[in-house]
Amino acid sequence: MTPFVDELPRPRVISGTTLSLDAAVHRHQFHRDFDAVPSLGFGGDHYLGPTIECHVGEALTLNFTNRLERHPLADDMDTSIHGVTEDHRLAPPSSLHLHGGVTPPGSDGHPLLAIAPGRSITHHFPNEQHAGHLWYHDHAMGITRLNVYAGLAGQYFLRDEFDTGREGNPLGLPAEEYEMPLILQEKIFTADGYQSVRSTPIVPQGSWEGGAVGDVGVVNGKVWPRMNVARGLYRFRIINAGSYSVWNLHFSNGMHFAVIGNEHGLLDAPVRTTSFRLSPGERIDVLVDFTGFRAGDAVELINDEQPPFQAAMLGEVAMPVFCRFVADSRRGFIGTVPNSLRGGARQPSALPPLEVPTVIRTVTVSQPYALRLPPAIMSLNNLRFDSTDIEMPRQGTVEQWDIVNITPDPHPIHLHLVMFRILGRAPLKTLEYQAAHPQPPIGYKWTPAADEFLGGPMIGPAPWESGWKDTVRIDGGTVTRIIVRFPTAEELGFDPDALFSPDDPAHPGHHTAAQQIQGYVWHCHILDHEDHDMMLKYRTVR
Repeated sequence: MTPFVDELPRPRVISGTTLSLDAAVHRHQFHRDFDAVPSLGFGGDHYLGPTIECHVGEALTLNFTNRLERHPLADDMDTSIHGVTEDHRLAPPSSLHLHGGVTPPGSDGHPLLAIAPGRSITHHFPNEQHAGHLWYHDHAMGITRLNVYAGLAGQYFLRDEFDTGREGNPLGLPAEEYEMPLILQEKIFTADGYQSVRSTPIVPQGSWEGGAVGDVGVVNGKVWPRMNVARGLYRFRIINAGSYSVWNLHFSNGMHFAVIGNEHGLLDAPVRTTSFRLSPGERIDVLVDFTGFRAGDAVELINDEQPPFQAAMLGEVAMPVFCRFVADSRRGFIGTVPNSLRGGARQPSALPPLEVPTVIRTVTVSQPYALRLPPAIMSLNNLRFDSTDIEMPRQGTVEQWDIVNITPDPHPIHLHLVMFRILGRAPLKTLEYQAAHPQPPIGYKWTPAADEFLGGPMIGPAPWESGWKDTVRIDGGTVTRIIVRFPTAEELGFDPDALFSPDDPAHPGHHTAAQQIQGYVWHCHILDHEDHDMMLKYRTVR
């Protein structure tokens, strides 16, 4: 596939207080030199989904219908994974999750609340939270990785009176034509241009692989596209919507740019840098200045982070480039990077200091081994998804989660419902930790405290990680500490511990589960890991 020959598409935008979305199979042309191939999308006839724009405090009612037919990756479904059946190949269930949404439990897109083709469900999103950069994607049990990879994902911008997304906004930020969403994905294609998730012949088709590093960059649904840019300032809203890799993103000419925000809104002030790391599920908000470019000058958005050792041993390589920006003769947005973004006149309030936790909770990330191919599965707390030994933080409490990663690989951990701040990361003496606390067979909770086994001081978050987050990168052989407050039902306007059920009249339709459900989930956002079995339920109790 020749790079930089397709124009970078701009996702269409929809807004309103009542919207409808369908998940459907259609055909999409990823590159001009290949035919359109089967893919999935939200909206009926599009790969990916439209950008949904909402305003803080204005609730959205979203009617979601599953119109899926035979899955483009049907042959890659592993029916040994929890919840997956042969029927899913021809009639895939789907569950729409608003990632980053402070959402009632029955509207959160719980993986057990997946609806079958031909059925509908109504989601209620209060939007009573910070302005920020959310996204929505499929969350069906056991096939999330395949549904999202094939196209079930889209952006969700939550605006307020400061970050309006319109020209003349109080913050002086580029807007409209000069604000561009960049949905970054890595893909594997067959020789005839079909999507594939097979990265190694070691694992047979139809068996869960554990994660594949794509060797082709896709942005907004196009392979290695190009974007003509005016000479001025642009705002890029970037998301790692890939299935596996952490990327170290920078520009091919080494130029500086400014990070102004992440998942849940703006930083106090822009952070100038030449690169940043972005793991699956994370979002980042950057300002890039093309003012000094001459017409015809070009620069690529590139990655140089190598795949983890285990993936490299299978022959997988870094995906080096995503897209190219080419300057033309137009004059663009003539504003400059603001000196501050919060705490001043006509700005949102400054980020508050970190709260002091009253509870310290240790959780673990590991890869227990089993007699199967591949020999490892993925686990949180050494448990499987259907475990009842779950975390149950109390509403209204501030907790410090010490997330202990004994694997050599990074894992992005996402908590539904809540936002948090990163306290820092410390190296772990992994072998000593495991020797002092031998890991039991999978199915037995294993969460020993790690304070006595730290290999060095805690290092605070990168400056662009200092805002409100919902996904955090947990590097291999580290302890990552986050500070999270679990809100009360009174603060939320709904009970986060309410029971909900597929049989609830508020959620009509045939679902893949019949039992009552309670609470939310937390999981690794490497979607292959989430599916098997690095995801657990949790509840916030009174």
